[in-house]
Amino acid sequence: MAAPARRTIELFYDVISPYSWIGFETLCRYRNKWNIDLKFRPFFLGGVMNATDNTPPGMNQAKMVYMLEDLKRMRNYHQIPISPISNPLETMITKGSLRAQRFLTAVQLKQSDEDVENVSRQLWLRLWSKDQDIYEPESLVEVAKKAGFSEEKAKELVTMIQDKEVKDTLKNRTETAIEYGAFGAPCIVTEIDGKKQMFFGSDRFHLIAHMIGEKYEGPLLEYSKL
Repeated sequence: MAAPARRTIELFYDVISPYSWIGFETLCRYRNKWNIDLKFRPFFLGGVMNATDNTPPGMNQAKMVYMLEDLKRMRNYHQIPISPISNPLETMITKGSLRAQRFLTAVQLKQSDEDVENVSRQLWLRLWSKDQDIYEPESLVEVAKKAGFSEEKAKELVTMIQDKEVKDTLKNRTETAIEYGAFGAPCIVTEIDGKKQMFFGSDRFHLIAHMIGEKYEGPLLEYSKL
């Protein structure tokens, strides 16, 4: 049997979303098994939610209760150290993720894909594992340093969040995700039979595998970078 054709998989994600972290780590692990090129696409979840008239799970008590229990199960299954944040309303709604996503966009514009991966992971670890701030500029500097940058370079990248190029790139990428049909995060896009198809969430990898001719083999803990 011929090997599956090489495909590009685009991952649209926002670090404010713990399910995006699960999708991110899963695809990073499956790069070692599937014949894929993984493209990171940081976008602004708040813009997607506004454009699609969607509301965060935290705004609905029943959804929030379910999500907290679900994340415990997902944490144990995927071995991703997700922990509840102490003030979700302030963190996710009042402060939000716009600065963090612009910061990631700046990293992507000026640095390597490996750097984008490392900074993304450090943002999730800081927010969703250590319950620490990712809003203040000094917090983003600490994230960059954890990802291997010098303090000078970290401050340079944080300063770039005000650049027009960074703002426009993030805005355009968010609009692209909406055009693909995104209404939340993560949003995973690949081409199947000549047509772009979008998969929402971090629990569709068995279906993606089936449709691209690959095998889903669970969380692949042996390839974890955590």
